[in-house]
Amino acid sequence: MDIIPLPAFRDNYIWLLHDGHHALVVDPGDATPVEEALARLGLNLKAILVTHWHADHVGGLARLLARWPVPVFGPAGETIEGVSKHLREGDEVRLAEPAVTFRVMDVPAHTAGHIAFVGIDLEPGVVFCGDTLFSAGCGRLFEGTPAQLASALAKLAALPADTRVCCTHEYTLSNLAFARAAEPDNPERDAYALDCAARRERGEPTLPSTIGRERAINPFLRTDRPGVIDAVAAHSGERPTDALACLAALRAWKDRF
Repeated sequence: MDIIPLPAFRDNYIWLLHDGHHALVVDPGDATPVEEALARLGLNLKAILVTHWHADHVGGLARLLARWPVPVFGPAGETIEGVSKHLREGDEVRLAEPAVTFRVMDVPAHTAGHIAFVGIDLEPGVVFCGDTLFSAGCGRLFEGTPAQLASALAKLAALPADTRVCCTHEYTLSNLAFARAAEPDNPERDAYALDCAARRERGEPTLPSTIGRERAINPFLRTDRPGVIDAVAAHSGERPTDALACLAALRAWKDRF
């Protein structure tokens, strides 16, 4: 089973998963990259997964469905035209073509009904997490609260370390710049930043990351670490009282970084 990031717009990725014959796509904000990839690889589209309602994730649905009237799996807590299968925490998506099963995880914060899809029969594992978790970062709180974000990130961080993190924006280098400010002393993060910069120089994506790597380098998953707490305190002038307060202050800092 191959998983391919299809660049779209300025910095989006649409994820394509296929078995050489049949394919599914995740968060198709634009139909054109999907159509081109399906034609180039000789694939038949069988399903679409959607994590949340933002236009850069669903804008290509109508055109794709006009040509491939396939099931569209999306969040029950959001109104998205074209979604035919509405999902909540614990639901499963079982596909025969390509043969794959996903468990649904509620991860509201970026949007009120945001979901993630966890591949439960792929080795190594994979999570399509939309805009909730990025490499070295996380999504803005457009509709949710810091407490919801903390819960969502904790769920994702609890996945096995080798789980591939297929988020939907190429934000890694800018996130790493903030991560250096938020946790100045992190050698593993610094080595990862050099690798990511080299990848971008070659025109390659930095994604997918892995859950294990994100636990080690992503400050939003490290809000209980002294280095992150110290940096937040130095920036804000007030020492956070717990990990949730640290996360809220960290997200507010990143919004203005």
